[in-house]
Amino acid sequence: MDLAIFAGLNGLRAVAALFNCIYLLTSIVAAVTFPTDLFLRCGRLTGLLLTLLLTLPAQAQVQLRGTIIDRDTKEALPFASVSVNKTTIGTTTNVEGEFSLSVPRLPVTLILSELGHVRDTLRVTSNAELLRIPLASAVVALPEVKIGSYPFQLVGHAYEEMERNYGRKYFGKAFYRQLTRIADQPTELQEVVWNVKSSNARIEGTTIAQGRYAAVPSITSFSNFSLYTKSYGLYDANADTATSLALLSPNLVKNYLLELKGVLAGPDSTKGGIAEITFETRPELTRYRAEGTIWIDIDTYRVVRYHMTTPNFTASTNNVNQKFRKTRLEIEMAFQSTEAAVAPLEYVKVNLNAELITPGKPATPLSVSSFTFFYDTNTTPTGLPYARVSVQDRDLAAIKSVKYDPEFWVNNSAVKRTPVEDEVIQSFEKKGAFGTMVKPPEKKPAQRKR
Repeated sequence: MDLAIFAGLNGLRAVAALFNCIYLLTSIVAAVTFPTDLFLRCGRLTGLLLTLLLTLPAQAQVQLRGTIIDRDTKEALPFASVSVNKTTIGTTTNVEGEFSLSVPRLPVTLILSELGHVRDTLRVTSNAELLRIPLASAVVALPEVKIGSYPFQLVGHAYEEMERNYGRKYFGKAFYRQLTRIADQPTELQEVVWNVKSSNARIEGTTIAQGRYAAVPSITSFSNFSLYTKSYGLYDANADTATSLALLSPNLVKNYLLELKGVLAGPDSTKGGIAEITFETRPELTRYRAEGTIWIDIDTYRVVRYHMTTPNFTASTNNVNQKFRKTRLEIEMAFQSTEAAVAPLEYVKVNLNAELITPGKPATPLSVSSFTFFYDTNTTPTGLPYARVSVQDRDLAAIKSVKYDPEFWVNNSAVKRTPVEDEVIQSFEKKGAFGTMVKPPEKKPAQRKR
């Protein structure tokens, strides 16, 4: 425990003991000499002070910080899951494998998991030092059944399970960060916290809780890039199954080629493990191209993670004369670690890389990356007005609809930053850009002609 906290708690206990003594003394004396109303006022005051003193320690939070690494290579493990056993408290590591987690008290048992590594637990009794937690690599093996239909069976069963359990909804919060770079220079940054409703396949609806935006003048910007995070899903109950191009659909065999790469062995040797299956659209499918990997629990048929890349990016910029070339859109979805057949979302990553073509100018490399982390997830309805995604949505308008609160961002443990992002954020903060919009250049006064 931190020495300052320890000293503070001891001080509070001492003061509480002193007030107990005062209370007993005033009770004895008051019975003989104190007027009744004065005695009652002292008793109420003492009780109030005791209540405040007793509730202060309960509100204290213990901050745990650390890094998760591969046990053999010592390399950092990005986007690994860190949660407190038997609670909804959790987070994920950033791209450097670092995490920060607030817990109400110590000791706690942390559950640590990352696809491709053995799930592990760690009992933490002190936060005096940074944690450095190694995870062992999971053994990859091919099952005895290697016939070509096996991966199709697994994906088909995963589709059936997702459809069957789609009605279960989750409620919580999601932290969304979006960073645009043009010619390798950061030009705009968005950070938003949504109240979110989700399922085992997608985001169902959101309502903004807090947001902030920073930007510098550039040749282009994105007005609703969050559309891809909010709208993409592995299953859609309203989709036309006869024409669906989704991997998880009745048209799997017609639209996709699959290959079983192996099975990741889990910590429980009595269970089957996680199947790693690569996919790509068939050559004869010309309307849509996609390739990627899906990981499926072969016991429960639950989708654990999904990663897809496609060149089919059709959005336009705010400049009608500009076009995108050599586009590559990546979407990754991961679901929280659980033994149940149904699991809520853990994170969604969306990355776009392209060349921006402007008449009369050389092609400019452009990248937009977003990361959405889901936390405080539970099954209790909230009654909040969750709005479904719309192509008419505008991210900046949503951010401007709520008052910017700097204190919210300073104290929010869900706002995880990598060192690179810290550098970007600080560069924007120095310009006073957070909570403000990029001001248009001032018009020069018209000069009189002589």
